[in-house]
Amino acid sequence: MIIREGYLSKIRPFIGKDIIKVLTGIRRSGKSVLLQQIRDEINNPNTIFINFEDLGNRHLCEYNKLHDYVCEIIGNSKERFYLFFDEIQEVDGWEKTVNSLRVRYDADIYITGSNSRLLSGELATYIAGRYISFVVYPFSFMEFKAVNASNTFDGYIRFGGMPFLSSINFEPELSRNYLRDIFNSVVLKDIVKRNNIRDVDMLERVISYALANAGKNFSATSISKFFKAEKRTVAPETILNYLKWCEEAYLLYRLKSQDINGKKMLKVNEKYYTADHGLREAVAGENLQNIETVLENIVGLELFRRGYDVNVGRVGEREVDFVGKKDGGKLYIQVCYLLNEETTIRREFGSLLDIRDNYPKYVLYKESSFKGNHEGIPAIRIEDWLLGE
Repeated sequence: MIIREGYLSKIRPFIGKDIIKVLTGIRRSGKSVLLQQIRDEINNPNTIFINFEDLGNRHLCEYNKLHDYVCEIIGNSKERFYLFFDEIQEVDGWEKTVNSLRVRYDADIYITGSNSRLLSGELATYIAGRYISFVVYPFSFMEFKAVNASNTFDGYIRFGGMPFLSSINFEPELSRNYLRDIFNSVVLKDIVKRNNIRDVDMLERVISYALANAGKNFSATSISKFFKAEKRTVAPETILNYLKWCEEAYLLYRLKSQDINGKKMLKVNEKYYTADHGLREAVAGENLQNIETVLENIVGLELFRRGYDVNVGRVGEREVDFVGKKDGGKLYIQVCYLLNEETTIRREFGSLLDIRDNYPKYVLYKESSFKGNHEGIPAIRIEDWLLGE
């Protein structure tokens, strides 16, 4: 088990503060382990830790029973208690319990959940302004290397970053089965059950299409036409709902398109990326045959990990893979597999050269005979960029 210092460093300033710490992200991305690491770092005997996916705790999956259970443990104590609730969305009406415990006791509360709607609806009413959220992603390449220094970038491309894979030494068949199990769990528990979807087969087809076409421009209408050609009918509005629910379950991330020089958002050319490219390999297959798309997915998710708001950029007819915004600044990134031929060099650097500002610009590549920079824009090996600041 590696210590996920990148997340701990962000959470530490809020330990002991009267604000609820919420960890969200796709299932099996490491939220539970991170919650345990926070508990171990606090190291206080006044700790209550409950995992609501443990059937032994199913009797606590109603807000009033959970509330009574915690109150019985704390009693009349005036000491601070540290409360850790893992996969809190399994508790019906959990918001009422969390808010009551917050106002009733000196309670430092940490919760995890696998759906972004954890932070909407009633939660906003009960504890508005009283929580801070952190999205937990699967392992970055840096964390992947930290597990075992012999792990290679090609291995990361193939397997992705789901933490448990290191426990089975990335054995191909076991890893593939595990990733498919995660996919099925996300689909059934966080999408189908939560949204009362009846046509599960069509949902899975839409998700498979989105995974296979991650990083490519497509629309709900184009997907609808694709299925119509296969003699299956599904309305664009239904597809949009499916994609939205996949976003809420952290399976997919949608990137909007931005006219960089015009400084406005566009309603076309949106793209979707997946939370873990290993899931893409397990469900859609052929990561190595779609290497450009997978490399884009890896870079896009790394920008999210580093705290950037991320869009796709447009400069006239040209596309910029990523526009990252953070703390009032920006950066622009082009991603490619091979940076060898003159036409490729002109294409990848050309989009960035057309941008009329002085924010940092990079071309990231996997393989290249080109070194250094082109007209002041550096070319960096993706592996090195992922291991850098």
